[in-house]
Amino acid sequence: MSKKMIGNLMREAQKLQERMTKLQEEARQTTAEASSGGGMVSAVANGSGEVVSIAIDKEVVNPDDVEMLQDLIIAACNEAIKRAHEKVQEELSKLTGGMQLPGMPDIANLFGK
Repeated sequence: MSKKMIGNLMREAQKLQERMTKLQEEARQTTAEASSGGGMVSAVANGSGEVVSIAIDKEVVNPDDVEMLQDLIIAACNEAIKRAHEKVQEELSKLTGGMQLPGMPDIANLFGK
């Protein structure tokens, strides 16, 4: 392989790294919402896997059934995180042309999850 080819390859790798860094920043701004219990609990998560907000309907707050509320919160949060990761995965797929490149992390690893 010639020095010119290696240089071109290195420039392309640098461009890809810059795009990946930009995608990580955009992932922090990408959000998805999900709800459980017929909308009684909703959660919003970002593409970095962080839950950024939770809304709980007063009607679902029952001191005698805390476990149900906990289950609804977990379900809403998990689904919101899943949806946000799917959005980011779509963007990553656009970046890579839909190919899983060798050595490229999957979306869960991309953001430290």
